[in-house]
Amino acid sequence: MTAITPQPATVQPDAIEFLLRRRSCKIKTLAAPGPDDQQLATILQIAARVPDHGKLAPWSFVTFTGDARADFGKILAQAWKQDNPDAEPAKLDLESERLLRAPVVVAVLSHVRDGKIPAWEQILSAGAACQNLILAATMMGFGAQWVTEWYATNDTVRTALGLKTDQDQVAGFIYLGTPSEIPEERPRPEMDAVVTQWTGVKS
Repeated sequence: MTAITPQPATVQPDAIEFLLRRRSCKIKTLAAPGPDDQQLATILQIAARVPDHGKLAPWSFVTFTGDARADFGKILAQAWKQDNPDAEPAKLDLESERLLRAPVVVAVLSHVRDGKIPAWEQILSAGAACQNLILAATMMGFGAQWVTEWYATNDTVRTALGLKTDQDQVAGFIYLGTPSEIPEERPRPEMDAVVTQWTGVKS
């Protein structure tokens, strides 16, 4: 992939307008096509361009496309069966199809490294990678939704993803595809309720 050359910061009105209007798409509205291999590579390169104190890269990506989605679905069904021995076959079929809900799924994994960098900062970096991934995909014309759901914390699934310690976590599964409908806006917080200006310590 072509190397990126840093450029001086300039005002980009289109980007500002995009960020003001960004909206996640519901998984059920994500149809084919999803990002192709080249587009997905670009999306992941952008996802990796996040604040990363100590240059630890405390995250990684696992992609699911094509038949790999159904193959991983077998693991999801197995994991559900282990935790729910009396599960009906229809429920197991439903769990096995979770990754088939969109043409491309990316698991973002958080890996906290031992050392002087606080774990919280490393986890935040993984969250930033999730958000960058969503922004990149959306700016390329795709829809995206970031979810965790039960399988993000299931031990069988974690093992299948290569997570080996309690410090390794699934930051999220990002579902990607072409929106089949325009997402509705949802209520946003009033900025006065979440923004304050520091005026010093009051006695």
